[in-house]
Amino acid sequence: MIDINRFQPAIVYTIYIAATPEKVWQALTSAEFSRQYFSGFAVQLEGNVGGAFKVLAPDGSLHVSGEVIEHDPPRKLTITWDVNWPGLVEALGSTLVTYDLVPSAETVKLTMTQAHDRTLSDDILSGGRAGWPAILSSLKSLLETGKVPAIQMEPPLKLLAALKEMGIKVPGM
Repeated sequence: MIDINRFQPAIVYTIYIAATPEKVWQALTSAEFSRQYFSGFAVQLEGNVGGAFKVLAPDGSLHVSGEVIEHDPPRKLTITWDVNWPGLVEALGSTLVTYDLVPSAETVKLTMTQAHDRTLSDDILSGGRAGWPAILSSLKSLLETGKVPAIQMEPPLKLLAALKEMGIKVPGM
């Protein structure tokens, strides 16, 4: 089992969603929901500590793999989030992602934390800093309106350049 005490937050986002904790939890842990707000990517997890966590790309290939570290529905989910690119985890270490859900009047306060066991450059972190707000905004819109907005995203050029400099080959590039 991974020692989560070694990990320090690098990215933290908080968003309020007009939904129940159960609905937000379902959206975070369901392939059906995640495909809608996560650009066709499907989240799959075994609902127990030590269980497998996966994110499948729209073509069905494995994009992210990991392990369920904390599982307390509908309050807290912590997972390792390891992007399936050759050499990436070896170079950067595992990523720890935690979702904290707290009821707040007619909303849920959702806090997403991305943590690492080592210091990473701003260029490496730039991908998550651009991607998480779009993912969480789409999640919020889906739960509140039933629709996912079209969000125009630029490729994470600083991240890709930093990975290339480290000798990490990014699939499709």
